[in-house]
Amino acid sequence: MGIFGRLAQLIKSNLNDLISRSEDPEKMLNQIVIEMGEQLTEARKQVAASIADEKRLEKQAAEQAARSQEWERRAMLALRAGDEGLAKEALARKKEHDALRDQFLEQLQKQRHAVEQLKLALRALNNKIEEAKRKKNLLIARKKRAEAQRAIQETLSGLRNASAFEAFDRMAGKIEQMEAEAEAQAELHEQFTGDTLATRFGELEAMHGVDDELLALKRKMGLAPPEPPPAQAPARVAREGELDLAEQEELARALAELEAEEAPLRIKR
Repeated sequence: MGIFGRLAQLIKSNLNDLISRSEDPEKMLNQIVIEMGEQLTEARKQVAASIADEKRLEKQAAEQAARSQEWERRAMLALRAGDEGLAKEALARKKEHDALRDQFLEQLQKQRHAVEQLKLALRALNNKIEEAKRKKNLLIARKKRAEAQRAIQETLSGLRNASAFEAFDRMAGKIEQMEAEAEAQAELHEQFTGDTLATRFGELEAMHGVDDELLALKRKMGLAPPEPPPAQAPARVAREGELDLAEQEELARALAELEAEEAPLRIKR
């Protein structure tokens, strides 16, 4: 079983354990996300170790290639010196380093492939955890909404109880009784304090407007004589020797003509 297979099994077992022993879904979901984050951290460490192995194999292959080149240089140096035996020994050593280099390069290719697979798996796991975090927030919101709905239903169930409405009606009746007693006490207090004359006049004033409205209604229905028309003011009688309106207008026109005739004469003087 690979590292991510073991990781998935570990996460699944942790989830089952949390589900079996948790009573609060919100706390359980938060704990699940924490567990996932911890396992993701461990997975990243394993991937980092695999990358380190890849770097080490690459370095070892480079070292064997460098040693092969060094023994080839020594073989060339022996040939220049005319020592073919020594040159053959140097070439044999070069061949050994070439073989080691090839082995390291082969392992390096396999390690690189494995590292790429681990990186893909790590990204997929990280995406799954991020998706779980988003779903966690959604599930918590749904859980809170369900709790609110349950609380409302419990409250409504309590209100449906007949005893609750009966108690409410009893309280309303008590308040009405208190109001009636207070009004009765106020009426008794007014009667026994001697201020009954003001009360009687107040009642008379209140009834006065009602009588007017009753008379108006009777006149509208024809049960009472109509309202008499308002009295007209007597026409103004001209005093003896006083000019009437037409005579006043005629006098004004004569004065105006006289004034117009005398105006040129005053200018000549």
